[in-house]
Amino acid sequence: MNFPLYIAKRYVRSKSSQNAVNIINFITFLVIVIGSAALFIVLSAFAGLKTFSLSFTESFDPQLKALPITGKTFSLTPEQEQKLLAIDGLAHYSKELEEKVSLEHKGKNHIAYIKGIDSNYTKVTGVDSTLYIGDWTINDTQVVSGLGIANILGVTINQFRSPLQIYAFKPGKGSISQQRISSLYNQLPMVIGGVYAVEADLDNKYVFADLRLTQALLEKDSLQVSGVNFKMDEGIDPNTVRPALRAVLGPNVVLKDRQELNSTLYKMLNTENVATYLIFTLVLIIALFNVVGAIIMMILDKQQNSKTLYSLGTTIKELRHIYFVQGILVTCFGGLIGVLIGVLLIWSQLTFSWLMITPSLAYPVKFEFINIVIVLTTIVVLGIIASKVASSRINKKLIES
Repeated sequence: MNFPLYIAKRYVRSKSSQNAVNIINFITFLVIVIGSAALFIVLSAFAGLKTFSLSFTESFDPQLKALPITGKTFSLTPEQEQKLLAIDGLAHYSKELEEKVSLEHKGKNHIAYIKGIDSNYTKVTGVDSTLYIGDWTINDTQVVSGLGIANILGVTINQFRSPLQIYAFKPGKGSISQQRISSLYNQLPMVIGGVYAVEADLDNKYVFADLRLTQALLEKDSLQVSGVNFKMDEGIDPNTVRPALRAVLGPNVVLKDRQELNSTLYKMLNTENVATYLIFTLVLIIALFNVVGAIIMMILDKQQNSKTLYSLGTTIKELRHIYFVQGILVTCFGGLIGVLIGVLLIWSQLTFSWLMITPSLAYPVKFEFINIVIVLTTIVVLGIIASKVASSRINKKLIES
């Protein structure tokens, strides 16, 4: 058996004759357990919040989306549509046309976006699953709006006698002052057939309407779209279909996945995750100063034992290694227990939902094996540093004094 490991294990298991040393060792171990458990729980909570936040984008954003590189619209010809249907791995595609409009109802106004969609839109996104009230009915007379828009304008579903008014500026050139106000925009009265609810920004942003009706409102021809949404067959990686889509759509169109469409959100969530990890790592660094102090106290407490070992032929290097291994054993064992406690708490939240945000929404957490690796790696690295610092205090002068 490795001699330093054997002695270190005995020191870890044995109690000191000094009660104060035992208390310091217990507090050190407890701090490591609590710190590692807290770090794992926080990382799991942020993973759950990240998944929860991104679930909103999955309702609105497709797996892949084609957007114009310049301008607001591009043309999609019937020949291109036929080629899209022939691409292997592509399940559905949907055309859309989006533009900013002014909404008015009984003297109340709101600036939002009208999104003209075709019948395939609900096949490539899960937007219809966000319906809050009414039906997902989109035709020549009915639209679907966000809950925020309905609240701001004071409009409800199926108000046929007082429909929602949609105003869109006409495309053109020339001075606005030389034209009549009524000639500057197109007006479209529409009835809200359904209301969706996701989160505040999206609820205040969109009115979904029929694609052909939107093209007529914006004075666009039937080939003009602002985007094309794609859904792959089950199990197909969108990146494998990208080259075929690029070949069909041409160089004036860029393809973006969900992460690229919401790059700001992804960067914000990742930055928050890293910042939280660094903050809790700093707390662990401060906590592991206790390990340094505990090992030094153990060195002083076991000074007579160290002197005996030294007299029997143990080198200073081996004595340092004994206390170095002891520090690593304490931090690793404490880290394992802390992670186990954290795993049990996360599992209980996933199973029993004992922590609720609202009466119907449990606090989101997510178990990821990578978080266990991160916590244990952090604990081990910091434990090695703390043990190295503490064990380096042993020297010949200290042993012989």
